[in-house]
Amino acid sequence: MGAVDLTPAPGAVPPPPGAYRVPARYGYPETPVETTARLRPVPPRQRWRAPVAAACVVLGLGLIGGAATGAWLTGDSSAEPTRTPYTEGRTVWHSVPVDTLFPRTLKGTGAGPGGTNRTWTRLAVAADSDCSQGLDPLLRTTLRSVGCERMVRATYTDSTRSAVTTVGMVVTEADAAGMQALSTRFAEQKLAARKDLMPRTYAPEGTVAAGFGDRQRASWTVRPLTEIPVVVFAVSGFADARTVAEPQPAGAATQSPATTDVAQAGLGHEAKGIADRVERGLRTTVTDLVEPPA
Repeated sequence: MGAVDLTPAPGAVPPPPGAYRVPARYGYPETPVETTARLRPVPPRQRWRAPVAAACVVLGLGLIGGAATGAWLTGDSSAEPTRTPYTEGRTVWHSVPVDTLFPRTLKGTGAGPGGTNRTWTRLAVAADSDCSQGLDPLLRTTLRSVGCERMVRATYTDSTRSAVTTVGMVVTEADAAGMQALSTRFAEQKLAARKDLMPRTYAPEGTVAAGFGDRQRASWTVRPLTEIPVVVFAVSGFADARTVAEPQPAGAATQSPATTDVAQAGLGHEAKGIADRVERGLRTTVTDLVEPPA
């Protein structure tokens, strides 16, 4: 190989001392790397793909539209479970304000002896509990067939503060058939009139009902409802904590003529009247939950 002439061409500017000398290029400019990759053969376009793709799009839109239309027509029933008096009635003890279940004041128009008016004021509301605190063992056994989801209670006094009444609800675990069977049993065996099936009292301290215990129970009522999974009960007594030797069920103590001390004092009317209004309010509340106003 001959010697290479490194003498600068005439008119060329020599590089500064120590600078990097750019090597001379020969031939054509360098081609970018990406354009030198091996080309892959492109398959010929298949004419049947476009109609198939269009058909898939149409089918997909049809399915989506059909599902949307079905949900609109059915009100999207799968999104929200059906509300019934049993599903809503079983949750009222914790989903409804206490003042709705047990109002601070109850009006008893015509609820007293001889159709006299009554007004009851709430003294206190007990904490929700199981049935062991509010029911005697025999009554708990009687209600075992429907179960005890929860129990809530409150105690009221009349306007004269001479009578006190505990009213409560046992929220059961039963279905409609179970509640109907219990109601039938109570009616056929007259269980609501048995003294050994009286509910217990709730005696809040610092109130006129502080001395309202088992021996002060004078009249009572126990009602298994059939439209709602609830047993409503009430038990009344004297506010002065006197012992009652012969308690009388509300059904008998409200009959006319009534001659017992319990009946003469109107304690049967107290238990019945308060239970009536709490039950009535409960039914209205559950109806509103099942069929909310438009």
